[in-house]
Amino acid sequence: MPEAGDNPDSLMSLCTVFCLKNLRRTMCYTGERNKLCLRPDVFLPSEICDKLVNVYMDLVYTDSNFEAQDGFFQLFSDPRSTRLTRLQLRDLVRDKDVEAIKKQVGKLSVTRGLKSCILGLYHQPTNTSFTYLNPVVDVEALLKPLPALTSLDLSGVYLPRPAFLAQWRDRLASLVLYNVDLSEELISTVVQMSRLRHLDISRENQRNSKFKMTRKILTSIVQSLGNLVSLDISGHIMLDNCTVPQFEDAMGRPSIEPSKSSIYPFQELKRPLQFLGLYNTTLCNVTHIPAYKVTGSKNEEQVLNAIEAYTESRPELAHRAINQLFDIARIQHCSQLLRALQLVIAALKCHKYDKSIQVTGSAALFYLTNTEYRNEQSVRLRRQVIEVVLNGMEQYQEVTVQRNCCLTLCNFSIPEELEFQYHRVNLLLLKILEPARQDESIQRIAVHLCNALVCQVDNDHKEAVGKMGFVKTMLNLIQKKLQDRMCDQVMEFSWSALWNITDETPDNCQMFLNCNGMDLFLDCLQEFPDKQELHRNMLGLLGNVAEVRALRPQLLTSQFITVFSNLLDSKADGIEVSYNACGVLSHIMFDGPDVWSVEDPERDWVMDKMWDAIQSWDVTSRRNINYRSFEPILRLLPQGISPVSQHWATWALFNLVSVYPSKYCPLLVKEGGVALLEKVLELDSSQPETKDMARYTHTHTHTHTHTLSQNMLCVHHW
Repeated sequence: MPEAGDNPDSLMSLCTVFCLKNLRRTMCYTGERNKLCLRPDVFLPSEICDKLVNVYMDLVYTDSNFEAQDGFFQLFSDPRSTRLTRLQLRDLVRDKDVEAIKKQVGKLSVTRGLKSCILGLYHQPTNTSFTYLNPVVDVEALLKPLPALTSLDLSGVYLPRPAFLAQWRDRLASLVLYNVDLSEELISTVVQMSRLRHLDISRENQRNSKFKMTRKILTSIVQSLGNLVSLDISGHIMLDNCTVPQFEDAMGRPSIEPSKSSIYPFQELKRPLQFLGLYNTTLCNVTHIPAYKVTGSKNEEQVLNAIEAYTESRPELAHRAINQLFDIARIQHCSQLLRALQLVIAALKCHKYDKSIQVTGSAALFYLTNTEYRNEQSVRLRRQVIEVVLNGMEQYQEVTVQRNCCLTLCNFSIPEELEFQYHRVNLLLLKILEPARQDESIQRIAVHLCNALVCQVDNDHKEAVGKMGFVKTMLNLIQKKLQDRMCDQVMEFSWSALWNITDETPDNCQMFLNCNGMDLFLDCLQEFPDKQELHRNMLGLLGNVAEVRALRPQLLTSQFITVFSNLLDSKADGIEVSYNACGVLSHIMFDGPDVWSVEDPERDWVMDKMWDAIQSWDVTSRRNINYRSFEPILRLLPQGISPVSQHWATWALFNLVSVYPSKYCPLLVKEGGVALLEKVLELDSSQPETKDMARYTHTHTHTHTHTLSQNMLCVHHW
């Protein structure tokens, strides 16, 4: 069963997203002047309208492939066909959009961006909400015509004459005074509001605050506001001692009973609060707090509550709380992993353009998705992480965000877990690697990811990535490293990535040659003669190029043949460099003596060197190579034009089925290699040593696959 909160998307959610992505095919049509219009036979109730608008805003902010629709909000201008009740609008909403939805009747609570102002939308004078976010306008004059207010948000507003708020003392159920400079007059006005259920007098921080929260003030609030279920006093300095002595606080198990409260004023509560904000105060550290949900920094639960409470409208506080979650995940252990991930994902989606949230959120994701927590995460949740990470990479070229995002991607199985965003992630990584002088650590991680993404994927994926400029980007990185005379991980990973992306992909091999890849190969070989890993990667790549018949003439030059022949003697990385050099030459020899246009070295001399090299290899050598297919090797078997090429191919199969029988015996059978080995045994041109290896390979493969089949039959019979 899926974990709570990690269930599959509801049918409602899936249909909503589909409709929004296909408006003209579902609920809309194109009117005059290409105007988006609602179909005349459509009536949408408030539940669907609210969902459509709020999901639309999420898609605009979080889905890079979703385009905002001009005229979308005008679809909801007629209350006879659409009904809206509660919306969360953001900065990209224009005045004409707001004007359209103002025509709605009934209760409509609207919150918009951080630097805008929405007038109270009220048509039924019994229930009205007002969110005020512009601190410059005279709020008293603005609010005076709104006698029916029940919810008032005056965050950050200067209130020189707060007594005017008393006109709503018998109506207000919710009052938010976040970052408002408190005074005795304001507090005395607030405690008159006997119907208040939610009061927020919190601050972002304690700096520049002349007001001190005293035990007397807190007691007055609790005693006067008997209907209170939610209170936030985060960020305040406590002037005098509001808490019980330490020895008393430490007694008994933690309790939410008001009578046992460690905070004296809250002992006056009739019942525990549903929510109590104590973030950035000393009060969050006490043992007995009479509230079901508390924000603070004492433990994981309080920190997660803070992220949940403040993400939407207090990004500065959410940023701090996510930073504390980062420390918990990094140093301690996160016990509420699912909730933590969902909250961080929500914060990153909500604040896609907030750099501080993106930095701390992506850092937290790195630790929350590592191996320690992996078994607790579903496929769906991990995909959500990938999507917000890619959002961050798209939006920010800043070093820290890019590094955090790339490191987080390294926690996933590549390419499998990234395949659903394969095109997008490759584009982003290549974009990271474009700058001439990128941060070294990001460059290293990005090249590693690029390499992993083109390893073990089908040829269609490789060709698509090649067309994005992958080959050219890797060669540019190699060129820069050559200029710096530096052979580091970036250099080696770049050649490895080229080796992978050219595997059985002729178009990418052609790109390598077209972009002067062979010149870079020679330059690297000369500049770094002792770098074994580098040589192995380069020769592996050239083996792929040599497998393409149409490209082999470009390798048939005196300079290249001499280099390949000399590398036959290499002992670098065991037999790998010598083996790959011999593979390149084997494919060239396979084209026959008629195409050999090189005078020096002579073809026979090169073939003799190839025979000597193959004879020197230990057939039990463990390999640093991974074959997905034997097809390029198998095509060298049934022929007599180049016995040395046939010998190299037979040795390769002999070695692989001997050392890795479980992996390569079935592959050899599957691709028809057994019949081709029989052909080698039949050919008069095959050398005795070649036939011996072919015979052993044939027998060993038959024995292994027969034994495996018998074991499977026994299991089934049992």
